[in-house]
Amino acid sequence: MSELEKRAESKDTESVNSKKSQDKAKTPAKKKDKKPNRVARWFKDLRGELKKVTWPTGKDTLKNVGTVILCVLIVGVFIWVFDFVARQVVEALLNLFR
Repeated sequence: MSELEKRAESKDTESVNSKKSQDKAKTPAKKKDKKPNRVARWFKDLRGELKKVTWPTGKDTLKNVGTVILCVLIVGVFIWVFDFVARQVVEALLNLFR
């Protein structure tokens, strides 16, 4: 291939590439138009789903909160007792071997 043929071919590919880049430049503008619609649709769907939720009454909520607090206190007492017993055992073993 001669040098002139190579130059002519490269010009042809540049013109094709420039057309592709122009097409690509137009594409993001279309995508920008779709993004707000997606977000708006997502919020609309979210609102519709939240309307379907069966929300607990205030009485049920207080009952559940009380249950959680009671369970946390019971587990806390068990951990405290285990820690106290483990500490006493370790201290007794250390004193035994002094």
